[in-house]
Amino acid sequence: MSDQIRTRQDGGVLEVVIDRPKANAIDLATSRAMGLIFRDFRDDPALRVAIVTGSGEKFFCAGWDLKAAASGDAVDGDYGVGGFGGLQELRDLNKPVICAVNGICCGGGLEIALSADLILAADHATFALPEIRSGTVADAASIKLPKRIPYHIAMDMLLTGRWLDVHEAHRWGFVNEVLPADWLMERAWELARLLESGPPLVYAAIKEIVREAEGSTFQTAMNKITKRQFATVDMLYSSEDQLEGARAFAEKRSPIWKGR
Repeated sequence: MSDQIRTRQDGGVLEVVIDRPKANAIDLATSRAMGLIFRDFRDDPALRVAIVTGSGEKFFCAGWDLKAAASGDAVDGDYGVGGFGGLQELRDLNKPVICAVNGICCGGGLEIALSADLILAADHATFALPEIRSGTVADAASIKLPKRIPYHIAMDMLLTGRWLDVHEAHRWGFVNEVLPADWLMERAWELARLLESGPPLVYAAIKEIVREAEGSTFQTAMNKITKRQFATVDMLYSSEDQLEGARAFAEKRSPIWKGR
């Protein structure tokens, strides 16, 4: 796809590494390449979980490549499949995504992290939305961040551009786990293996319900679940895996998930 995005597949786990020294910033070509990678991840039944991280030890991702933009790589609204970084607007991504933040995570890089389901961070990681200082808006973060952490903390980050160290980010619930840098990827893969062994149809139903319920009332969402109006829920309730889960429980054994 791109020599600036490295991928590795091991079993049902796909690792995606942003490799654009020095800051792992993303230009249009890189964003479009990431979109194709995550589209293929979404559509490949053999892949169950993705990990996204950055190369090196200093930066996870500095977001939009302002140097490329200044050289004529203008924003034209076409970041590729899935929007910026391939994740923000990728439709029907019903598989778990883990973000392993290995350093500075700011601007669009933080927005990519917000698009993941779980965020692990090295103990030297830092977070910010510095767009305010360059006279622009962190658009996706303005939508997502106030729903993820306390409103006033999110507004502080958006309005001032101030930096959060990893421990404050963890305190506000933005980060799931803080780890020594040397353990970060080991833990990301350990978590990915756990998720890989789980029921993919249930994961898909969880992700669709959570995503669609954000814009619904509780009762509206519940009615759609009970009436099987979510495609993933309908598939789950008619699946072999649903029966396998009940049988495995009754037989006191580990279930064998087939994703069908």
